[in-house]
Amino acid sequence: MAKEKVVLAYSGGLDTSIILTWLKEHYDFDVIAVCCNAGQKEDFDAIEKKAYATGASKAYVLDIQEEFITDYIWPTLKADAVYENDYLLGTSMARPLMAQKLVEIAEKEGAFYIAHGCTGKGNDQVRFETAIKALNPSIKIIAPWRTWDMSSREELIAYAAAHNIPIEQTTEKIYSRDENIWHISHEGGNLESPWNEHKDDIHVLSVPPEKAPDTPTYIEIAFEKGVPVALNGEALGAVDMLNAVNKLGSENGIGTIDIVENRLVGMKSRGVYETPGGTILYAAHKALEKLILDRDTMQYKNIVSQKFAQLVYDGLWFTPLTKAICAFVDSTQEFVTGVVRLKLYKGVAYPVGTKSDYSLYNEEFATFSKDEVYNQSDAEGFINLFSLPLKIRAIQKQANEGGATPHETLERKILKGGDFVC
Repeated sequence: MAKEKVVLAYSGGLDTSIILTWLKEHYDFDVIAVCCNAGQKEDFDAIEKKAYATGASKAYVLDIQEEFITDYIWPTLKADAVYENDYLLGTSMARPLMAQKLVEIAEKEGAFYIAHGCTGKGNDQVRFETAIKALNPSIKIIAPWRTWDMSSREELIAYAAAHNIPIEQTTEKIYSRDENIWHISHEGGNLESPWNEHKDDIHVLSVPPEKAPDTPTYIEIAFEKGVPVALNGEALGAVDMLNAVNKLGSENGIGTIDIVENRLVGMKSRGVYETPGGTILYAAHKALEKLILDRDTMQYKNIVSQKFAQLVYDGLWFTPLTKAICAFVDSTQEFVTGVVRLKLYKGVAYPVGTKSDYSLYNEEFATFSKDEVYNQSDAEGFINLFSLPLKIRAIQKQANEGGATPHETLERKILKGGDFVC
């Protein structure tokens, strides 16, 4: 009789390396390892070989970079979604796509179980499992961190040593990291105390700003309907574009943040995130929107952006609301086409120039020099109407203080021929 199958979200890192062996120990299942290449710098051939060497019956390595960027990163960029005004959602965006791939492999292989290495304290367990339930509610979840008797990464390292599982982590080098083409996150170790300044040697993608060049780098990014399509006049596909701006951001120390965030599960956590290219693209996109979008659309989109960021952070990608917000965002991006010039210098991406055929900025209207399109005397009538509620309120206040009705107070002012001044 054939064994049951479990699909394991496998990275070859500490947690999933242990879990693969642990599943073989505790379940009479065939373990199918699925590693998603989302742009992390790994030897994927070695990861596949390691999966087989530690007991996998089958191993998949899936390149999801293009799909990740076009279907997840670009929509989030177009929405200007930033969680708690800091986090550019690098891990959050990747999880629903990875969950989708796990479900696809499970359905292909006839597996009714999916296992993951997320801890019971983190957000990723929610992101993976809500996506899996949305896509195939019949699949059962195995989450070892919520059931096994190990409670720390030190214990996992000891388990690996006892079972001859090759790992890179040590008790001295114990950061928990997640990397993809958008970012890398760092948690744990000395970061667990918010009083500790993170050390420069934590950097993987970028140099610290202090070590960035003393001369600024100028670049130009072209957008079509909110999507970056060219760098310095050269048209680039999604993967090449992100890799190119990542390199520029890395060299100039851009995109490293050290934050305390509110996790979905109810606790605060501290992490260091490196998002070099993403930080540049967000700065450029927002600068272009300021040139093109009208005030009411921008203000409402800011509200929507916050909600979209929360949905992505909470793992609610496959929901009607997320789909509806994406449709709204796409409508706002219809004319977000143009070029942004940026100055990259010592950790900051400064937008220094924008141009677009759809710009709402008009020099003839905005100039302080003489113009023929704006009659400055028209402003008086506008101000009178705009300030009318304030004027009425002030008349009411004066009437109450003086014992007269607001109507009597207004009549006196009119008879005196004086203009009312608040």
